[in-house]
Parts: sequence; C-alpha cells; structure tokens
Amino acid sequence: MALGERVMTVEDEIIERYRGRTPGSRARHDVAQQYLPAGDTRSATWFAPYPTYMVAGEGAWLQDCDGNRYLDLLNNFTSLVHGHAQPDIVEYAADQLTRGTVFGTAAEPQVGLAKLLIERIPSFEKVRFTNSGTEATMMMMRAARAFSGRDIIVKMDGGYHGSHDFVEVSISAALDSAQAPAARVEGRGVPDTVLNAVMVAPFNDLKAMEALLHQHHERIAGIIVEPMPNAGGMVPPAPGYLSGLRALADEYGVLLLFDEIVTLRLGSGGFQAIADAIPDLTAVAKIIGGGFPVGAFGGRKDIMELFNPAASADFVFHSGTFNGNNMTMTAGLEAMQRLDQAAIERINRLGEDLGGGVNRIFRSLGIGAQCLGYGSLQQIHWTDEPVISLADARRAGEDIGQLRQLLQLELLNRGVYTSNRGMFSITTAMSEGDIALALTAVEGALGCLRPYMRATAPRLLCD
Repeated sequence: MALGERVMTVEDEIIERYRGRTPGSRARHDVAQQYLPAGDTRSATWFAPYPTYMVAGEGAWLQDCDGNRYLDLLNNFTSLVHGHAQPDIVEYAADQLTRGTVFGTAAEPQVGLAKLLIERIPSFEKVRFTNSGTEATMMMMRAARAFSGRDIIVKMDGGYHGSHDFVEVSISAALDSAQAPAARVEGRGVPDTVLNAVMVAPFNDLKAMEALLHQHHERIAGIIVEPMPNAGGMVPPAPGYLSGLRALADEYGVLLLFDEIVTLRLGSGGFQAIADAIPDLTAVAKIIGGGFPVGAFGGRKDIMELFNPAASADFVFHSGTFNGNNMTMTAGLEAMQRLDQAAIERINRLGEDLGGGVNRIFRSLGIGAQCLGYGSLQQIHWTDEPVISLADARRAGEDIGQLRQLLQLELLNRGVYTSNRGMFSITTAMSEGDIALALTAVEGALGCLRPYMRATAPRLLCD
C-alpha cells in the first residue's frame, strides 16, 4: 500500500459494489434530482448513495435498469400481496381500462369489493373508499369525532397512521420509561394546535391506557391502534392486549379504531379476527387495491350513516375525485378473491420460515439480534432482549451506526430488495426456494457486516 493510501473499510466495499452494479440507477438519479427534491417523490424510498431504479416486476422478482434481478421482499411496503403483474389481476384491470377508468358517477365495481370486505372483516357493516391509507385513517378519526362529539384521539406512542397532521404526532416512541409519555409533534410544518386533539399512550400497556382514560375519557372520542405496529417495528400485541383495549373502550365510553392497513393480510378477517377483538371502526388499504392506489374505512352502521346525505342534512361530507374508481375496484376485487384463507396460511408459513431462519443465522454467527413479527410480515431488531413496547423497538436501533443502511445495500448486492428498516414481506408469488435464496443472502450479508459490528456496535457480538 502506498504511503497515504486510504484503507477501504467494509462499508466502503459494500458501497463500491453497489455503485459498480448500478451505474444506470446513478445516472437516472442525477437527472431526477433536477426536477424532484432528492430525485424522488416518496421519502420512504430514498436511500444513500442513490436509490435503485427498477424497470420491471414479475411475480416475486424485480429487474433494475442495469439488468440486475432481485427477489422482492418489500413489495411496495407490503401492498403487493400477489407480487408483480399477477396475470389474472392484469387481465381484469386491462379489460376495465378499455371500458373507462373512472366516470364521476356511482359505479358498480365499488359494490363487489365493499361486499367482500364486509363479509370478511368482522367490524365492517358499511364501508367508504378513499385513495390512500392516510385518507382512510384521517376520515376514520373524523367519523369518531363526529359521532362522539369529542375532539381527542388517543394514539400509540411510536405508532404510524399516515401523513395527515393529526397523526404526525409521537411517531418515534419516547425512550424514557414514563407511563404516560407527552404527545409531541414530529415533522416540520405540522401545527402545534394538533396537540389539542391528540394524546398518546405506550403500546402493549393496558395499565397506562386505563390511567389515561380514567382521567380524560369525557374528552376522548376514540383510541386508534395498529394491531401489530408496522413502522414501529412489527411488534406483536401481547396476549390479551387488543381485547383489553376493547374492554377499556367499552368501560369508558370511547370508540376503538383499528388501523389494519398492513395487518389485514395476516388473516381473512384481519388481525381483529385473529385476536377476537372487534373495533368500532377499521381503516384498510394496500392489498385491497390489487396494486392500485386505495384506502377504505368502515365499521358500525350507526357510525357510518354519518356519511349518508339521504339520512340527514347534517351529514359528514366525504368526497374524492378517484374514490372507488373502476380500475382500483376491479383489480382489488380480483386480488382479494385470490387471497383466500389457504393463500394466507401459506404465505404466513413462508414468513415464519423466513423469520425463524434469520434467527438461526443470528445465533450461528454470534449476533445478538432477532427477527420478530407475525406470519407474512417480519422485521429485524438489533437486540436479543425482549421487544415488547415500541420504545424497545426504537432502542434496539440506537448506537448501531449505519448498520441498517449497509445491510440493505449488501442485500441488494446479493439480489434481494428490501427496506433499510429490515422489514420482510411475503407474497403468494413466492416459494420455499425463494425463502432459501433469501436466507442465503441474509447469511452472507450478515457475515460480511460482522467486522463493521465489531467496530461500531460491539454489543451485538456474542463471541
């Protein structure tokens, strides 16, 4: 080595391999930055040194603009439950495309998907469609406030429900051990006035929720919760937690709102059916649109009738140019019909196989980490301590340097696409062979990263 020559680190080598595989993505990113902030229009899809530009997807696989193929374990953040370009969904959508995308009128395709959702989801008696999960949680919360005549919604500290102002609160769980963490705005541009209508409580803590309700229930419209928080880390609910929330909501006269935008895929009736805890209102999205933008909220008929202009002149107004559009409803109905209980059980088994395999790899490599989740949704946590609260999940990601980002890049180098949070999403297009391939990539990537862990996060190494 010449005098003054810099020794390449593990992270340098990973980034250089990524750059060497993806020159076309870099060129496209350079152009895109001239027109889009950071070269993209979704904060969640950006990563350094630049994102991979995918140009085609088929089944479980993606192809980038440089011709590299990737097993897709992200699937547009869990929404593509049948993978890419599922032939029957494509056929139905193409047929609808020739007959019109949206008419600005009542449309029959809405009825078929609404009927299916009501038949499957225990809490659904009536339903309304939106264009995104953000809109679905926003309107569900508005319905709760309108029905109760109260303003405050309690959300989980560390819970994520989209990007409207009233949920841009306490998205990152507080790391202190306070039983009742203070609500705080996260994100520039969100007015502090939203804190007049939002309170927070720790996930998986019924005592803390009861204390909050005991003191403030006369001002509270409802409680919103993801049965298994997604962005919070795929932390499963403790046994009896969701049914405990149902009992507390009944005792104190508030509504219970489930955000099943992600967890609906885990059972034909969503997680509420698995846990036998039926909320008053539920928001869904992602998988119900067959790969098109979608959201929906529904629940008790007496609450949903607030949106009926024929029932009252004082109805709650809810509209949207593309709500329930023909393309989304047609593709969504086919996608949901294909996602029967047998299909759900199969992808849940594959997910458990993946999660269990990752945990075996951690043990074999002497890495103090774990994969946690339920069924077809799994996520890595960089700790071998129990992860029960969302604060536990956040704490596990502290003081690990760029480990998450480097694992994402090295998995890309090995032909597996996922997010830097270490989340894995299984689809019906996947096989046992795909899971084996993913585990081989994970094992190789983690082995490559052990020197980085030793230098940056030695607490993770057990040897």
